[in-house]
Amino acid sequence: MAEGDVRRRLTEKEPAARQISSGGDSRRLLEAPQAAEAVGKDVDSAEEDNTNVEEFESGMEADEQLRNLSQAKDTEIEAELGRRGFSSRARNWIVRFIFTVFMIVMFSFLVSLGPLALIALVLLIQIRCFQEIINIGYCIYKTQNLPWFRSLSWYFLLASNYFYYGENMIDYFGVFLSKTDFLQPFVTYHRFISFVLYCLGIVWFVLSLRKHYYFRQFSMFAWTHITLLIVNSAAFFFVQNIFQGLIWFLVPVSMIICNDIMAYMFGFFFGKTPLIKLSPKKTWEGFIGGGFSTVVFGILMSLVMIQYPYFICPVEYNEDEVRLATDCTPGYQFQLQQYTLPKLLQLIGFKHIKMYPFVWHSLSLSLFSSVIGPFGGFFASGFKRAFKIKDFGDMIPGHGGIMDRFDCQILMACFVNVYIRSFIRVANPNAMMSQIMRMESEDQVTLFNSLKNYLGSHGLLPIEQAPIGAT
Repeated sequence: MAEGDVRRRLTEKEPAARQISSGGDSRRLLEAPQAAEAVGKDVDSAEEDNTNVEEFESGMEADEQLRNLSQAKDTEIEAELGRRGFSSRARNWIVRFIFTVFMIVMFSFLVSLGPLALIALVLLIQIRCFQEIINIGYCIYKTQNLPWFRSLSWYFLLASNYFYYGENMIDYFGVFLSKTDFLQPFVTYHRFISFVLYCLGIVWFVLSLRKHYYFRQFSMFAWTHITLLIVNSAAFFFVQNIFQGLIWFLVPVSMIICNDIMAYMFGFFFGKTPLIKLSPKKTWEGFIGGGFSTVVFGILMSLVMIQYPYFICPVEYNEDEVRLATDCTPGYQFQLQQYTLPKLLQLIGFKHIKMYPFVWHSLSLSLFSSVIGPFGGFFASGFKRAFKIKDFGDMIPGHGGIMDRFDCQILMACFVNVYIRSFIRVANPNAMMSQIMRMESEDQVTLFNSLKNYLGSHGLLPIEQAPIGAT
């Protein structure tokens, strides 16, 4: 409905609404119930038209806010390059290169600080990505003068983080946490507390509902939860991958970075053939060049990292030293193995090859990061086009927002976690000990005797006295 039509209908029905609101002639209403009913309908219709006017005006304002959301001002570097006569394309390339190098240096520094620094980085990135996506919804929502959308969104983020990060902490620090009286209830009743927190959020949301805005409010409720599903799940998988060994975090993340950089370089210098309409700047030349570069980079990086226990050992909590330890004997995936080559290659004199099994896994990861990973970026491009914005934010000059840099990383984190659980992962001793510590004493003794008999029957332990608790 056009704005003029809405205002005209609202003006025509205002006298009837004022008559009812001021009391009117009660005897006339009693004598003419049908007239009263008609006037009442006019009042409701007038309220709806008033709502339509508000939505029309707020929609125009929201569109303007969305247009301004990602329109970053030129940085000092861009302004200086402009004054020196550099073209817009050249300025973008230089600024992008400078901040790419800066981010790589800072990331390398955080890697040197250890697993906890990387987990903290994941948490900060998760919060920023959530904020950037929620801000897009808030541009539409806040002009309706509806309460609590932003507060509820952040509350659900807090509640979901308590659940996700609590699960990780219990798996890897459960023994330590169970020994602390203050933290022990949070370990025992973690999932119940998480459920209670979520239920409180539901109650809060229901109490915030307002007439005539139900559809908009439930739409934004769904917006928040879809954002949580995407961002929190990726953060959870990142942390899980870190605990499996830093190499399972650093190699996939670096592959996405390499693919993004090299696809941009190949596309910038050689790109001529458009790849997909959702992202006009993407080209087949960049896609293919970035993919080939990622495979080579993944193999080289894997061969280097395999040499250092700091990268390949699972992250475990050392009670004696009260720290996260990354010391271990390299597992099967990180020891040289001999492979028999196909008969065709044996005919020309090559019968065997020695290779680390992880290198074969890195091939799978690099193929995914270069073929499927970019579709995370295409998905984000479609999302931005739907709301007519260029970037999710302007935090990183030349790159956009944090979410613009981590759209492909979300798919990669999920794939690596699924890959580890499907083809690599073995039982986590810390998680098992955490569960055993929460068992009843009788169950612990039964488990101990069963394990002792099993190890004894396989010659791993001498069979001595009768099991504990036996009669």
